[in-house]
Parts: sequence; C-alpha cells; structure tokens
Amino acid sequence: MLDPNQLRKDLPAVVKALEVRGITFDAERFNQLEARRKSVQVETEALQARRNAVSKAIGQLKSRGEDASAEMAESQQIPARLKELENDLAQVQGELNGWLMTIPNLPHASVPAGKDSDDNIEVRRWIPPGVATDADGNPQPLAFEAKDHVTLGEPLGLDFDTARKLSGARFMMLRGPIARLHRALAQFMLDLQTTKHGYQECYTPYIVNSSTLFGTGQLPKFKDDMFWVTKGGQDDESAAEQDDDAAQEDLYLISTSEITLAGSVRDTIVAHDELPLKMTAHTPCFRSEAGSGGRDTRGMIRQHQFDKVEMVQIVHPDHSYDALEEMVGHAEAVLQQLGVAYRVVLLCGGDMGFGAAKTYDLEVWLPAQNTWREISSVSNCEAFQARRMQARYRPEKGKPEYLHTLNGSGLAVGRALVAVLENHQQADGSIVVPEALRPYMGGVELMTVQG
Repeated sequence: MLDPNQLRKDLPAVVKALEVRGITFDAERFNQLEARRKSVQVETEALQARRNAVSKAIGQLKSRGEDASAEMAESQQIPARLKELENDLAQVQGELNGWLMTIPNLPHASVPAGKDSDDNIEVRRWIPPGVATDADGNPQPLAFEAKDHVTLGEPLGLDFDTARKLSGARFMMLRGPIARLHRALAQFMLDLQTTKHGYQECYTPYIVNSSTLFGTGQLPKFKDDMFWVTKGGQDDESAAEQDDDAAQEDLYLISTSEITLAGSVRDTIVAHDELPLKMTAHTPCFRSEAGSGGRDTRGMIRQHQFDKVEMVQIVHPDHSYDALEEMVGHAEAVLQQLGVAYRVVLLCGGDMGFGAAKTYDLEVWLPAQNTWREISSVSNCEAFQARRMQARYRPEKGKPEYLHTLNGSGLAVGRALVAVLENHQQADGSIVVPEALRPYMGGVELMTVQG
C-alpha cells in the first residue's frame, strides 16, 4: 500500500510517479476523503479535550460544594457523540484504505515510462559459448528445422490428453524421462540457491488465507486470477479446534510461493541483526489465467498449475536495490548452467506487476518460436508489501520501521524445461542433458525416445 504520509505531504509527486505506470490517480477523491478524515479527527480531539475539561470542572465544583448539574449533563452527552465520531472515522478510513489497496506501487526513479512490453529496455544478454549469433545478436537458427517443446516432449512422456481428461485445459501430466527431467530441474535450482547463494530452503502451505493475500498484494485486485478453495464438511469436534478468525477467512491456492515466503513476516518485528532473510521454496503454483485472453494455449508456457522455485529476500531498506541486482544474478546463474541464451530486460512502468517498484525480467531464447520468452521476473517491492503486512524491523536505535521485500523466480520449472528441450534438441529428436543436470538424472547425457 502507498504511504499515506507521502500522499499527504507530496501528493503531486505521487500523481506524477503513477503516470509512469499509466495510472491516473484521483487526487480530488483523495483530498475529499482526507478532508473528511481531518474534520472528524479535529472534532474528536476537540471533544476529548472538552470531556477532560468538563470532568475537571465537575471535580472542582463538587469540592467547593457548588452545583455541577449542568456540567454533569454535558459530560453524559459526550460519550455518545464520541462514539458517533469513532464510527465516522472508521468509515472514512475504511473507504480510504480500501481504495488505496487497489493502487499499485510507485515506480523507482530509474523505471522508464511506457505502456507495455514494447517499451521495456534490454539491459544485457548472454549467449552460451560456441553459439553463433545473427545480425541482431540472437542465436542463429539450428542447423535443422527446430521442433517445439510439445513435439519434442510428447515422445518423452509429455501427456496433455490425460491431463485434459483429469482436470481440463491448461494442465499437463509428465511420465517417465520428462518427469525425471522436470524433477531434476527443480532439485538443481534448489541446490544452487541454497548451497551457492545462501537461501534457506522452506516448505510452505499451498493454501493460504485472505489476510496473507491482502498483505502480499494479490487481493483485492487479482481475486479473479486466484483459485478459491471450498472446505468440505467437518464434525463439531474438528471445527471447534480451528481458530475462529481463520475459520471465517476465505482460502486460496497460492499463485506463487512469494505469498507464503514474504507472508511469513506478516505482523512481525524482525531484529536488525537478523537481516537479510533469504528464503527459497519449490512449490506448485495455481493461476486461473483469467486475463490471458487465450494466449499460449498450446504447450506448457501458460498453465493453470506449474512448478516454480521462488526466491524471496526481506532486507533493510538501505540495501534493497543491491539485493535486487544480486537476485537477478542468482536467476541468471541457473540459465548459464543450463546453457541457454537469455537476456535481462528492465520493465517499463506500464508492464510492471502491481506491487513492484522496479522489475527485471529474464527472457530465454526459444528456437522453435524464434523469439525471447519470459522465464523469470525479479522485483523490489520496497515497503509496499511490508506496509500492508505490518512487517517491520527494529533498528539499533529508534522505533520499528518497515522492511523492504523482494521476490523473483529462480526459476519457473516448466518454462526451464521448455528452454532445455528446445535449445538442446538434436536433429533426431533426442535431447542433450545439460551437464549441471546429469547428477540428478543418474548420469544420463542424452535423452532419447526410448528413454
């Protein structure tokens, strides 16, 4: 959530910053709500002061044996008005907070203005040693006609028909060699992030409550992109064991383990010397793809269920942009060891996610599509999530302050599988297993249709 103090102190700067994202902030609405809030607060403070003065006057009059009936009558009327004002303040504050919950984060000053991916800026690209490039700096076409990952994967155990029968469109089932390759990718990524990059491996719930999603920014704006969970019947004894608040909250399947990893510090004050917190998890992710508009209906690029190794850092505000660059490097290391070409792209304001202040995408080269496709997104959310979650740290001196949160894919497992299949394919349809994955594949160097 945006900082209310910043809105009050420098509203024009907030309006200008949101324009970089293509967002028109309704300053008039904010000023009207803020005027109502101030009016109620001023009257409340004045009435509280009057209550104290009347109470003091009553005591003085009684001590002198004088009549205090008028003051006592006045004092009896004050609580009812204070209650009315309390309700008025809660109403206007609720309206203001509810609206601000739908406003995205302010972009960092280095984020370029723009509407969509066409306005993103390429920062750098990496081409594997020995891979030739064309005049545009893209990997040259393969020496044979490139097959896409579906054509390559089906003989190795990629099964969409069974998944469609079990669950519907945009699901997949993996069998045999390709299932093992998928598992190998996830294990390799986890090991790299934990043993080389210093992340703590976590196992998190796949179902979360609405409070967690409000904190990390998925709710209320992206409710239609989530899968909601309906609980079955419970006997009285098991229902009684549940926390009353938790029982009343809606439940959702996670769309990323960013939700659970970042959400782990909700309503928490972290000690200064515990920072940074670096966490990673391998989980399935569930997305309804409500806004996908029928894109990528073939293959594994856009699924309702997919696996991802997520990276999250919780850091001191002074260090968050160093952490952002570090995390991009951690994602790049995966792709370099897999031996696939990629580029790093700085997203423009209009293409960034809701909670991000600055985002880099990593895009991998896919020979069959002859284009770059996103495989990782790494973002600094600054204090945007922390303010919603009430996640703070205690400095060495002074009051608790909001943390900065960062998240990134390290990587999306299914898309990494696509990249490996397409970039390491051979003319006969076999797949050269990247050297980094061979220890996880029992030493297999070449995947063939025979397995």
